[in-house]
Amino acid sequence: MSTGAWSDLERPPLRAPALRRALLVPGGLWRDLRIVEETGSTNADAAAAAREGAAEGLVIVAERQTAGRGRLGRQWQSPPRAGLALSVLLRPDVPPARLGWLPLLAGVALAEAVRRVARVDAYLKWPNDLLLKGDRKTAGILAEAADGAVVLGIGLNVTLREDELPRPDATSLALGGAAATDRDPLLRALLRAVAEWYGRYTEHGGDPEASGLREAYVFHCGTIGRRVTVELPGGTTLEGLASGVDGDGRLQVTGRDQIVHSVAAGDVVHARLT
Repeated sequence: MSTGAWSDLERPPLRAPALRRALLVPGGLWRDLRIVEETGSTNADAAAAAREGAAEGLVIVAERQTAGRGRLGRQWQSPPRAGLALSVLLRPDVPPARLGWLPLLAGVALAEAVRRVARVDAYLKWPNDLLLKGDRKTAGILAEAADGAVVLGIGLNVTLREDELPRPDATSLALGGAAATDRDPLLRALLRAVAEWYGRYTEHGGDPEASGLREAYVFHCGTIGRRVTVELPGGTTLEGLASGVDGDGRLQVTGRDQIVHSVAAGDVVHARLT
């Protein structure tokens, strides 16, 4: 079977020249857009570029990623050209305590882009998984430090079919009833949204309140107001009502003891809606 760029006519390759013209604009955040046919991990590639001194604004997109990683060491794989697998390199000049907002910023940008282009009711599961109806995951985000920089990796399922999904609770924009699944406008909208929010975030020194980021995150977060079980580091669990997100981006969970617990890291499971 052919593995050329046009082996699947329903999944054309990204149009690199047009994307560069649209995104690499004077005064903009994005300076270098690299689209590769295949790589192990775009995050690993961007981290290597950071160690070599690459400037802020590098974007690496892979048509096929063979060793993608998600949060908590999970793998993120997709057939060629069936989704978006990309990493961006940022060098924010903000206090270290504010860096934890960057993956949440990427989640807000992703939710906005998907809603705008695909016209589906996408929402975030804390901290930054993108879900569609039925709490089925269509995208994830992984942030990593890299030699003084931050690499944000984003994986979005766009046209995966049911038999191609990596796990039972996954989905794709196509399966979720998206009005549009052309990856070029999705990528443009995503990177423009990241740049817009990143500009506000850095302008206000990473302050999530002054930049409006916390308000936007709360708007897009489908975890808030749900009963949840949080699997915490160390093997313990916390059950309760997800009641908010604090100024550090931590999930606030009101437990059975009516004490509000702030969760900085953990795997959230939403209770089923009845």
